[in-house]
Amino acid sequence: MSGQVDERHFLDHEEKSVVIVMTSGPSQRHRCATPFYMAAIMASMDAQVKVFFTMEGVKLCQRGVPEQLTAMDGGKTIIEFMRDAKAAGAKFYMCRPAMPGYEMEVDDVIPEVDELSSGGELADLILSSDKVLFF
Repeated sequence: MSGQVDERHFLDHEEKSVVIVMTSGPSQRHRCATPFYMAAIMASMDAQVKVFFTMEGVKLCQRGVPEQLTAMDGGKTIIEFMRDAKAAGAKFYMCRPAMPGYEMEVDDVIPEVDELSSGGELADLILSSDKVLFF
């Protein structure tokens, strides 16, 4: 390289919004850490990151579940990954209509959840975001 900077490796730093739709839960524990790791990275890069828990993903918002769950034996607990994402600025939304199917009550929800939402809210988030990831 003759002193030129390769611009392809730099972020454009425009405001970005990302929604991570978290459908995986305890039955697929190996899929439960990476979304929060990615959320933490993107939020620390000034992206607006929202994680929406639906389907079995709502189980990750039930008290006692993410505190005991790891993606791999001997790894960090899922709640630690979730708290890293929150500390970086990610917001957590949980699908209220999914709760009865997993025998969850409002009092069962971990304090890290910012909002109990509807499917309509998820649709709005998807349509208004720059990027949508599904796990």
